[in-house]
Amino acid sequence: MPAEPSLPNLPQPLDPRVFEGRQPDARAVARRVAALAQRRRVDGPAEVAFLLNAIACMDLTTLAGDDTPERVRRLCARARHPLPPALTEALGVADLHTGAVCVYPTMVAPAVRALAGTGIPVASVATGFPAGLMPLDLRLAEIRAAVGEGACEIDVVITRAHVLRGEWAALHDEIAAMRAAAGPAHLKVILATGDLVSLANVHAASVVAMQAGADFIKTSTGKEGVNATLPVSLVMVRALVEHGARTGARVGFKPAGGLRSAADAIAWQILMREEAGPDWLRPGLFRIGASSLLGAIETRLAQIVTGRAGTPLMPA
Repeated sequence: MPAEPSLPNLPQPLDPRVFEGRQPDARAVARRVAALAQRRRVDGPAEVAFLLNAIACMDLTTLAGDDTPERVRRLCARARHPLPPALTEALGVADLHTGAVCVYPTMVAPAVRALAGTGIPVASVATGFPAGLMPLDLRLAEIRAAVGEGACEIDVVITRAHVLRGEWAALHDEIAAMRAAAGPAHLKVILATGDLVSLANVHAASVVAMQAGADFIKTSTGKEGVNATLPVSLVMVRALVEHGARTGARVGFKPAGGLRSAADAIAWQILMREEAGPDWLRPGLFRIGASSLLGAIETRLAQIVTGRAGTPLMPA
């Protein structure tokens, strides 16, 4: 694969001219999504390649109130070996692992220990996830604590009210402070698009997050009533492509929440390939936030290899 882009997305001053007056045409967006749907009818080697890449780009996640170190260790074992041995051998993917493991801040330390020496990064949600309704100083302290425990990726939530009220300077300053608190860790900014009411707000929030230094923009927490959808993803991806054209920096994209089927994994990759280019389909620029998707992909791969849906491969 090509090398990671050398130009980081450094924080910039807020420039509302980039998004003010921009109103994505919902009907045009819907037409484009429908057209992309016609391109996701893949099978054979192409389908296998998409599904394996989805695993490689997956943030394997547990964000439950009853999470324990034991559960996190089991999740990390799955991240290291995401498919059963017989299926791994049949597909010839002995080195396959997920893109990251994503946990709450208190679970970072056990995840770091479980993944030591694997090269699999630990991501932590922070900033009062999922609502973010905490004083900013406490949210920043949570970022620093997660990084201090060993998280090298931080998924933060924004104050949705800033978007709904058009308080773009406040949103920019908030995200820039999070960027600074994260230090060397990659910053994924969760827009919670299901709470943002309009595609115009989704576009504006995407631009502001990137101007404030986001390394990734992410659709959702997975806790909203509406999470990742293809229309909002299209708007966000087009915004990051335009940002790259303006600045030379590449920002990654992470859909999260609601991706549960193998078809979903393929649909979002096709959107990325067609709108941003095939170079985006790698862990440095594309992630899928998921807790149950891996099982669906495993089932589909087993079906392809054995010809019988859901039939596990037996050891040789």
